Order: sequence, then structure tokens, then C-alpha cells
Amino acid sequence: MRRHILCLGDSNTHGYCADPQDCADGICQRFNEEERWPCLLQQGLGQDYLVIEAGMSGRTTVFDDPLEEGLSALSCLRPCLKSHRPLDLLIVMLGTNDTKERFSTNAYVIGRGMERLVQQAKAIDCWGGRNPNMLIVAPKAIEPGVLTSPVAEEMGPRCVEISRQLGEQYRQVAQRNGCHFLDANTLGLTYNSIDFMHLTRGAHARLADVLAELIPSLLL
Repeated sequence: MRRHILCLGDSNTHGYCADPQDCADGICQRFNEEERWPCLLQQGLGQDYLVIEAGMSGRTTVFDDPLEEGLSALSCLRPCLKSHRPLDLLIVMLGTNDTKERFSTNAYVIGRGMERLVQQAKAIDCWGGRNPNMLIVAPKAIEPGVLTSPVAEEMGPRCVEISRQLGEQYRQVAQRNGCHFLDANTLGLTYNSIDFMHLTRGAHARLADVLAELIPSLLL
């Protein structure tokens, strides 16, 4: 059986594209299978691995969105992980949506949400008799341009500041819980210049390259 890698995330895992000039299928508002980082990761790792996409726009760590149901990763975690058992690695890249003004939270609380998610994942019978193996990826911080973008009101004035603090919070969560950690802010990734919070096509390729080099060492 191939090594199973589940990528749990939000729109930057689902492949949302706010700039139709940046993706081949612009009308879809989603990068295609030759552009999204999980698909590129599959190509980079090869046929000994199975990379499973589990991204959804708007997804949070643990917060229930009052405007749209079903967006908490915690609420879907068990069926998602059990559906793809046995897992060799769970990659979690979440937190950007948690910074929205309507959640009235801060980086510390979002970190606690990530920790709850990680601890729940460790307790789920999906690891095929092996120890739980997780990689927490701190998302690239939202850029200041969002504050004058079309999503400024939805995100609120504190989203940039909060998102900049997630890397350190997640690093501590990973350390406490025996998880691997990667800070996307260290990878030179780029956001589009429309909403300043979604990865460009080039950034998807860059993230896939970094993960394809890293992951084999996490599965020894």
C-alpha cells in the first residue's frame, strides 16, 4: 500500500484563485490539478505516495462560523481521517479564516484551537497501528493590502496583526504535542494583489517543492 498523506486546510489547500489571470481555468476561480500544491506534491513524491486533498474555503480550526455551517475542521475531523485510514501523515494548514473579525479572537486562542484539533486527531483510530504523525504548517501571514481590498470588511482591521503571530503559536503547539512544524512565512511564498491572502500559482508550486523534499524524512 502507498503511503497516505492527508492535506487538511482551507481555500489555500482547496486552490482558490482570486486572480483569473493567474490560473489556466480562470472562470472556475480554482487552480487546476496541474497548479494546486497538493496535486503538485503528488507529482513530486511519486507513485509510492497517495496525497489526499481535503481543503475547503472558509474552514477554521475549531470555530463554528455563524454565517455558514460546516466550516470547523474539528466537526469533520473524525469522518475525514477515518475515511482515508491508514494515514501515514496528516498535514494541517489552517488559521487564516480564524482571524476574521466575526470570531473576535486572538493568536493565542487560535493556537489553542489548533492544539485541540491536533490532540483530537491523535486520538482517532486512523493511524494503522503506528504513532500519530502530523505536520503543522503555519500559513503565510495576511498582507496589509487586504485592509483596502474587497474582503476588508469581512476580515476586519486586526486580521493582519493576528495572522503574523500564528507562526510562533503553532511552533509551540507542535513542540508540546510532538508534531512536525513548518512556517510558510519562511518560504518566500507570494499572495495575489487582489485580496492579499491567497497563494499565487507560483506559490503553490514552491510550497509543493518544499514539502516534497521534506516529507520523506518525516516518514522514516
